[in-house]
Amino acid sequence: MIRAVIFDVGETLVRDDRYWAAWADWLGAPRHTVSALVGAVVAQGRDNADALRLIRPDIDIPTEYAARETAGCGEDLDETDLYDDVRPALAALRDLGLRVVIAGNQTARAGELLRALDLPADVVATSGEWGVAKPRPEFFQRATEAGQAPPGETVYVGDHPANDTLPAAAAGLRTAHLRRGPWGHLWADTPEVVGTADWRIDSLTDLVPLLT
Repeated sequence: MIRAVIFDVGETLVRDDRYWAAWADWLGAPRHTVSALVGAVVAQGRDNADALRLIRPDIDIPTEYAARETAGCGEDLDETDLYDDVRPALAALRDLGLRVVIAGNQTARAGELLRALDLPADVVATSGEWGVAKPRPEFFQRATEAGQAPPGETVYVGDHPANDTLPAAAAGLRTAHLRRGPWGHLWADTPEVVGTADWRIDSLTDLVPLLT
């Protein structure tokens, strides 16, 4: 029996298009260049922020992030950043009586922006607010506590095998791997995902009949 569903954020609920476009504009690089470099480092299994380091090797990302905020070019999220299936799926899961949690590797500012969208979720939290990030076990412990259900009755939904599917399963949670975004598509059919994920889905609405 599933009592709680926890969702990753980037490329699970939210498109990263504008996020990377904003970094490209800030660095004065073509948007296509940044997008291509993100794809390249993803394929190599590297931190996606390495795409920015390839453009500017001496970049201090936290410093640049703060400078963007000061210049009024900081993080931004609105309804257009959400995938179309987000609100219907989350609402349907809550209608089933499941507790819905949003918890991903984002900044504290992103947490504020997500809560401002008034999504149908019981808890919205980020690694920046918790002080611990995926794939560390402590993150999934905090997420499970937010879900108020035992790990075996909790599903973690995400697109990234190394940050979502594998560590969530190692923490005792059930897992749903979402074929979405660079990571979700690239590694959807790997033995690690196929052998670990309880469910492999193409849309968040696929969860509703699976968890009914």
